[in-house]
Amino acid sequence: MKLDITINDETRRVEMLTKGCNHIVMKVNDRIYNVDVRHTSKFVYSLLLGQNSYNIEAAPSESNPKKYFINHGINNMEAKLTDCQTRYAQSRTLSGHTDDNNVIQTPMPGKIVKILVKEGDKVQEGDTIIIVEAMKMQSEYKSSGEKTVKKILVEEGDAIEGNQPLVILE
Repeated sequence: MKLDITINDETRRVEMLTKGCNHIVMKVNDRIYNVDVRHTSKFVYSLLLGQNSYNIEAAPSESNPKKYFINHGINNMEAKLTDCQTRYAQSRTLSGHTDDNNVIQTPMPGKIVKILVKEGDKVQEGDTIIIVEAMKMQSEYKSSGEKTVKKILVEEGDAIEGNQPLVILE
């Protein structure tokens, strides 16, 4: 499982590689960590990382299940978790366009279900261009304005990577 953890405006990609009873191997950005973890009391964990020992309190927010309040000694922090489901939900609100609004892409790996346009077609704002299935949900990606379909980079049935360009508009 991969997720992004943001603490004090700094985001790190964390991937759990293996998990045992009290031992985890995780990758943080490009570094591997072997951590011994003990749950000592409600929201309190004892971590052994190399020769260093840490006691950390991680209390979940009552209003947001993806937010935690972290206490480590005199340091108090807020941690926000962004998992694949959250990234997917965010992508649906962004309509799949990049910053220049001419490249349609999806942040999640998935499968092309249907392409509703051909190269050279004129599309209006709100017209559905392509339908992608990711995490057993289908998303419609729509035109953000009056545009022309310049290039279709995928075919129906293709498996796609996250952030892969799918359709170029102009």
